[in-house]
Amino acid sequence: MAVDVMVTEVIERPIADVAEYAGDPSNAPEWYGRIEAAEWETDPPLRLGSRIRFRATFLGRQLDYTYEIVEHTPGEQVAMSTSDGPFPMNTVYTWRPVGDRVTHMTLRNHGEPVGFGKLAAPIVARAMRRAMTGDLRNLKQLLEA
Repeated sequence: MAVDVMVTEVIERPIADVAEYAGDPSNAPEWYGRIEAAEWETDPPLRLGSRIRFRATFLGRQLDYTYEIVEHTPGEQVAMSTSDGPFPMNTVYTWRPVGDRVTHMTLRNHGEPVGFGKLAAPIVARAMRRAMTGDLRNLKQLLEA
């Protein structure tokens, strides 16, 4: 069973500010509640093929995984993919302007769990939705402060 979770948030900041901050993996531990560390495996800045190793806690488990940037349109979209662990995942950030000083951000995670992850997919999807909603709320509060 595939998992596909998408959440959105309207952030009262220009799209350039939101995309620059949220699209920089180094900032992820500041606004993602479950990401503890982000470490570049390739040299910044972000571009196709960049690799970033993350350490996170999710559903009580510590996870270490490496994302590779598979799409990058500065100021519009970043897509990254990992095949590490029991839950290969794709994450996509999309930014759209709403006027001059407001940005609509979409965060989407989708993947096809393997092994035990297949059985837990519905539970994982619900937990992901809660976590992702909180993460975008954190980002909004941080950028609007």
